[in-house]
Amino acid sequence: MMMQGSEEVTVPVYTAVDREVFLKDIYPMRRPAVLRGVSLGPCLDKWSMDYLREKGGDREVKVHVSSVPQMDFLHKNFLYRTLPFDVFVQRAAESKHSNFFISEKESYYLRSLGDDPRREPADLRKQFPGLAEDFSIPDFFEPEQFFSCVFRISSCGLQLWTHYDVMDNLLAQVTGKKRVVLYSPRDAQHLYLSGDKSEVLDIDSPDLERYPEFVKARRYECVLEPGDVLFIPALWFHNTLALQFGVGVNVFWRHLKAESYDKKDPYGNKDPVAAARAMQVLERALQALEELPPDYRDFYARRMVLRIQNSAYCPEPDVAVQRCSPTEDCH
Repeated sequence: MMMQGSEEVTVPVYTAVDREVFLKDIYPMRRPAVLRGVSLGPCLDKWSMDYLREKGGDREVKVHVSSVPQMDFLHKNFLYRTLPFDVFVQRAAESKHSNFFISEKESYYLRSLGDDPRREPADLRKQFPGLAEDFSIPDFFEPEQFFSCVFRISSCGLQLWTHYDVMDNLLAQVTGKKRVVLYSPRDAQHLYLSGDKSEVLDIDSPDLERYPEFVKARRYECVLEPGDVLFIPALWFHNTLALQFGVGVNVFWRHLKAESYDKKDPYGNKDPVAAARAMQVLERALQALEELPPDYRDFYARRMVLRIQNSAYCPEPDVAVQRCSPTEDCH
């Protein structure tokens, strides 16, 4: 559903994508793209609910549990609970629960973690080796760039908050359907950010009295079918809605130099070191402006904004918003 007044763009779909096509025709565009025909391995045929429960076994996993399907990381409207993996899968696939933590209609979400969550990134091959045998990571980047391989399972109807990541990633939808809405980094000023997350929780029916600028953000949208892979470039905001109980795998890789990233960041969502340093300098500059009367503060703040725009903003790309081209299967 498109928000009234906003501009919506369908994310282009590319078929028969291999490494050469991705690196030559898709990756340089720095725009989201749905990739079809990418070899993901036997997981597409094997990962039924019963198979997942059998292969995953009773190892304990930490999951999000919420009384409502729209999860909000800013206000933490969910609980963290631990369940055996096979029990979790059973509950996540149910629409109504006989055993529950909050209510019989509660929603579940798993984002796999590293063996030492505070130090290690998630890797499907380490946390779920039996299932990892069925999943082939697309070879669209060099092995040394690999950062994490995150296993995700969502209840039907579960919606995750709008946020950005600092690394490029591929979201492979293995089972179920998922809607993904994305916003360009250039629309950050319209998204009411708190850190890496948007404060606008309901992107389909937002409170425009509270968030009037949100209507200016251009909305990119796609629905992922089993076997689809969505390329999400770094810094692109994304919001996911599980249209069915489903399983997906995210693969993140470092596309900047290794030293650009915070070495103590197992989730890969901390801003690059240089960006974090710049933000700290900005905070000190703003504190210094507080020493001035309001009219002076306003004047010098505007000068600072102009200085940033003139020295750091990139020009608008020459490439027009893609709605369809002869090489794409848009719908």
